[in-house]
Amino acid sequence: MPTIKITYSDSSYKPNAEVLAGKLNFPLVDSAEISQQSSQNGQADYYLEYASDGLCLKSAVRNEHGPIRCDFNSGASTHRRKYGGGNGQAIAKAVGVSGKFAPKVLDLTAGMGGDGFVLATLGCEMLLLERNPVVHSLLNDGLQRAAIAGLEDTELAAIAARISLLDTDAGTYLKALPTGPCADIIYLDPMFPERKKSAKVKKEMQAFHGIVGADEDASELLELALARARYRVVVKRSSSAGYLADTAPSYSLEGKSTRFDVFALRKLPG
Repeated sequence: MPTIKITYSDSSYKPNAEVLAGKLNFPLVDSAEISQQSSQNGQADYYLEYASDGLCLKSAVRNEHGPIRCDFNSGASTHRRKYGGGNGQAIAKAVGVSGKFAPKVLDLTAGMGGDGFVLATLGCEMLLLERNPVVHSLLNDGLQRAAIAGLEDTELAAIAARISLLDTDAGTYLKALPTGPCADIIYLDPMFPERKKSAKVKKEMQAFHGIVGADEDASELLELALARARYRVVVKRSSSAGYLADTAPSYSLEGKSTRFDVFALRKLPG
C-alpha cells in the first residue's frame, strides 16, 4: 500500500485531521511542511487533506491527478440525481426498483458510494460496507457533507437519511449474522487488478486501484451473499469480464462498459 499521511489546509481543520490520524494510525503533518517530493525523500505518496470542500486524497506528485473526494451534493451526482433516468437506469432494473418496490439493499463493497447513492435517490434503503480505511474515510466525509447540505435541500436530506455506512469487512459481517435473509437485495461490485494500463483509465482510478487493491475474497462474498439475500444478488462487472467465481447468473443486463449479473432467488414483490 502506498505511504499516506494526514494533513489540513489551515489550522481550523487541524482537529479533524488529528482525529483521523489517530483513527487510521497515519502520520499527521502540517501542510506548510509538505513539499512536492517523492516518498524516497521523506514525503508520502498521498495525503488525506481536510479543507473547506471536505476530505480529499491528493497525490504528492504535483499535477499527477486531481484530488479524489466524495461529493454527493454537486456536479455529476446532482446531474444524475435530477436527470439520470430514474427507474429506467440499468442499475435500477438489476436491483428491481419499481414504483411498487423500493428494496432494502446491502452493498458489500461500497467504494466511493456512487452506486449506493444512486439507489438511495430511487428510494432504496442502503447499508454500505467498506473495509478499506482510506476509502471509508472519504465516503464517510462525503455522506456527512451531504447531510449538512440537506439542511437546505429537503430532497437531498431524504436521500442521505436512507444511507448508512459501516467500517467493516463484508465477509466478517455476513458470517456474524444470524441465519436467514439480511437484506432484500445484496449488491457486489468487487475491485479487481487492472490487467493492463490504458489511456481510457483515468489517473485517479489508477491511484484508487493502487490504494484499495483487489478484493481477493470476491468469490467467497458471492457465495455468502447468495445465502443471505431475500430476493436477488446483483454483481457489477466490466462488460468484458467473465462471471464472478465462474458462476452463471439468472440473466445479465448489458451496458456499453458495464454489466449487471442478476442472481434471482425468488420473485420480487409488487
